[in-house]
Amino acid sequence: MTGSSSASTERLARLRAELARREIDGFIVPRSDEHQGEYVAQRSERLAWLTGFTGSAGLAVVLADAAAVFIDGRYTLQAEAEVDGDLFERRHLIEEPATDWVAEHLGGGAKLGYDPWLLTPGQVTRYRAACRKAGTELTALDSNPLDAVWDDQPAPPTAPVTGLDVAFAGEAAADKRRRIAGELSDAGADAAVLAAPDSICWLLNVRGADVPYTPFALSFAVLHADGAMDWFIDPAKLPPDVKAGLGARVRVLPPDGLGEVLDELGGAQKTVRVDPAGVPSWIFHRLEKAGASLERGADPCQLPKARKNPVQLDGMRAAHRRDGRAVVRFLAWLEDAARSGTLTEMQAGDHLEALRRENNHFQGLSFPTISGSGPNGAIVHYRVSEATDRMLGQGELFLVDSGAQYLDGTTDITRTIAIGDPAPEMRRHYTLVLKGHIQLAEARFPKGTSGSQLDILARQALWAAGLDYDHGTGHGVGSFLSVHEGPHRITKAPNTVALEPGMVVSNEPGYYRTGEYGIRIENLVAVTELDRPAGAEADVFGFETLTLAPLDRRLIDTDLLGAGEIDWIDAYHARVAETLAGDLDAAAAGWLDQATAPLG
Repeated sequence: MTGSSSASTERLARLRAELARREIDGFIVPRSDEHQGEYVAQRSERLAWLTGFTGSAGLAVVLADAAAVFIDGRYTLQAEAEVDGDLFERRHLIEEPATDWVAEHLGGGAKLGYDPWLLTPGQVTRYRAACRKAGTELTALDSNPLDAVWDDQPAPPTAPVTGLDVAFAGEAAADKRRRIAGELSDAGADAAVLAAPDSICWLLNVRGADVPYTPFALSFAVLHADGAMDWFIDPAKLPPDVKAGLGARVRVLPPDGLGEVLDELGGAQKTVRVDPAGVPSWIFHRLEKAGASLERGADPCQLPKARKNPVQLDGMRAAHRRDGRAVVRFLAWLEDAARSGTLTEMQAGDHLEALRRENNHFQGLSFPTISGSGPNGAIVHYRVSEATDRMLGQGELFLVDSGAQYLDGTTDITRTIAIGDPAPEMRRHYTLVLKGHIQLAEARFPKGTSGSQLDILARQALWAAGLDYDHGTGHGVGSFLSVHEGPHRITKAPNTVALEPGMVVSNEPGYYRTGEYGIRIENLVAVTELDRPAGAEADVFGFETLTLAPLDRRLIDTDLLGAGEIDWIDAYHARVAETLAGDLDAAAAGWLDQATAPLG
């Protein structure tokens, strides 16, 4: 889809011609859709079509005589490989933000255009400030100029919606609506606009297939404070049984009916909750123009969705047991297959997917498998292709980051494996990463603690050695929803959302040596409430590790570990063996017995 450098040259020229025709001096091309999602439908892959960059986060700004692509540290190497540096300047999204570049490159009196469906009000505010600094004008466009020159742009997705049984959801949709609507009413809001597909799917107990890897039905909704709901989705996507299961208080309307309902809310001078970081600016300004009183606040579904109920947590545990057996079978197979010297990254990733497909409730992968050997493992979000596929070489490290969607849960696991004999430096770096992983896994913290306050635990051993990694330590994970969900996360960047029981988050420190190897160790963990220690003055929380798969003992340098860290590894391995061994064939069970043997 992305094409060659010559394709990017031709597409960039066509976009510039269209901007000139509209008398616009520049245009912002975010890697997002109308719902600000990480995974988007093919129709919304505008950034990839224009620049060749296929990562899940980034943006471009195109001017008449300059253009730039902005990506974060996860995608630095990927952008170098995919984006023509003669066409687009490559910049770090955080350290060299697009707002600074715009202020530097746009002259006085110029117009910078944007699609109001693709930027949030918060983003618009930042770009407007940058334009003001440069003496330029930020202009909302009635239609997207890139769509006007993308001749073979795919059609909007039409996948049918499916219902999710309460046996997996753990709570009836009507009960959720009443609960969230009551919270809106208590806060003085008459309604809330929902733009995030995961919020709507969670609230209605439905799932879809409009985007890859994530069971979303793309739509918008308005939840009213009396529990009624307007759902804006193509009615043709709703099978009769799904529509009937919604109940009389959910009104299904076509997508183009959203504006009229927003106008009605404004005309009645209703107070409407809108998340300025999550809804399109088009919705925000339509409500404002119509006369609604805007309550700027978080999506009311995001935090309740993140707190998994007991049924969901049991489902996550069951999904991880099944997933763990598939990973163990893969690792046992890998040990033999890699000795041949002919095994490729793509073959390894395909085999792991095939093993997962044998599991009950399997619905697909939760993201594209990262199967990176040697230097490719240093590309944080590497995606193997025919052009980049390489052998798993002896004496190298192999990083595999993978996961699956099951009806009862979502998985995400990373293991780094030595192919042959690892070098001492590899073992040292792996062990430093492992020390950080253990420190976070064993964390005990009072109620009210955010992930940002815990992030240093995962980096401490690396920092002491003068090392670090340029990505977050942990992201929230949905229950048969997005593998990356908020509002909680573990990161150096400020995040004030407190970790609460029921939240699932990843624990994934890493280290990457460009051109040589990458190391990452990732388990999913659930926040749990612990017994209060004697004399405690606050509730104490900790983590339950959900992921079940061995660590590579060949990469562990016990001389760098304390007794408590060794005890943690041995206890984790004992749990993995006890939980999984009984459901494995003899060969995999034998491998697992050796892989989980005590370090001592």
